[in-house]
Amino acid sequence: MRRMLAAIVGFLALTTAARAQPPVAVVEDVQGKVSGAEFMDYVVPGQVIKLGPGGSIVLSYMKSCWRETISGVGTVIVGTEESAVHLAEFKAGKVPCDPTQTEKIAKEVGESAATVVRSLKDGTPAQPAPLTLHGVSPVVAISDRGKLVVDRIDVKGEHYEVDLAKATLVRGKFYDFAKANTALKPGGLYAATLKSKRIIFQVAADADSGAGPIVGRLVSLQ
Repeated sequence: MRRMLAAIVGFLALTTAARAQPPVAVVEDVQGKVSGAEFMDYVVPGQVIKLGPGGSIVLSYMKSCWRETISGVGTVIVGTEESAVHLAEFKAGKVPCDPTQTEKIAKEVGESAATVVRSLKDGTPAQPAPLTLHGVSPVVAISDRGKLVVDRIDVKGEHYEVDLAKATLVRGKFYDFAKANTALKPGGLYAATLKSKRIIFQVAADADSGAGPIVGRLVSLQ
């Protein structure tokens, strides 16, 4: 009885510690029987994901840009830059993404964004963009409804508005520009605004078109 109690306490402590950590990867796809994570979840180190018959999952790590496709019956333990996989089949490789995204996810740019805008108006060289996207169609993570506005700020004339109350959202909290057939311009510098939240991002000059890996297109306004 004591051993069982100790095991339960240990498991709860491990689970609590895992949940307290910042997210390190995003779940890009889930098929079949999978428990412990859902499509477009953020996952943290130590999180355990179990795959049943016919199950598969795609995990993309934001710091290492390491994208994993895991399938078949087995267990996945989320790491900091890659997963530990037991029994299940495992395929992985690097994809284009911004390695600093882990630090920026779910954070507001605030003063950093204002500095970029001021420097553009003053005619002085702009500060480096806080986030670089490697796809021309962003996936925007939101925590609120309202009007999502995206403006190009290095060149005038490019402006997008999305009424999130009427838009089709993935799991109710992600808006995918690719699903709306909307593409930004490679090399452009943009500001995305939702109510009081604002973030500046750069689209890479060699950014891919279409619905590429989400980890390379993800912008957070949560």
